[in-house]
Amino acid sequence: MAESASTDFGRKKIFTTGEAAQVCKVSQQTIIRCFDSGRLTGFRVPGSKFRRIPREELIRFMNTNDIPLDLIEGGTRRILCVDDDPQIIELFEDLLGGDSRFIVETCGTGYDAGLLTASFKPHLMLLDYKLPDINGNEVCKRIRSTDELSNIKVVFISGVIDREEADQLIGAGADAFLKKPFDIDELMSTIESKLNIDAQTGGNGSARNI
Repeated sequence: MAESASTDFGRKKIFTTGEAAQVCKVSQQTIIRCFDSGRLTGFRVPGSKFRRIPREELIRFMNTNDIPLDLIEGGTRRILCVDDDPQIIELFEDLLGGDSRFIVETCGTGYDAGLLTASFKPHLMLLDYKLPDINGNEVCKRIRSTDELSNIKVVFISGVIDREEADQLIGAGADAFLKKPFDIDELMSTIESKLNIDAQTGGNGSARNI
């Protein structure tokens, strides 16, 4: 018995095999075979044979098989936030994670940034310059030297470099630079500008520095 499917996938958390087939543009039987073989994991609805696939697992499966994420993401943009300050990360999660336009991942080291860049494939990266393991400019250089990642927008955020150094980062491949403490309105306008999306009216509150 075929499972019903919806066409509104942008914020959906759990997918039927029919919905997963639509998103991946393959047959439902292909999804069922991948599920039953363990290539695509999920769970069965209690008391039935129906399979269900969590969003994160479907995205992992699509990334592994080089399937475009356009349908599952709708109009959302992926943002990777890299900073070793837990307060900054918490701010990014609260500010951007609560915005329906964005899907957010965070980490605190250059090494993890490299791993997440490959798997998460962000549209934009908010990148601290001074990281515990390597400087953010090294992360930026690696992104710019990798063809499939070179279109990622990189916005440096740091309180430890001056304007001249910031200009050098821009020249080396960064798309923008914000100095800590930064203004939230400036941060949001920079993100919106670099992602070429409209400003959100009635947003997340008044200007705030951190």
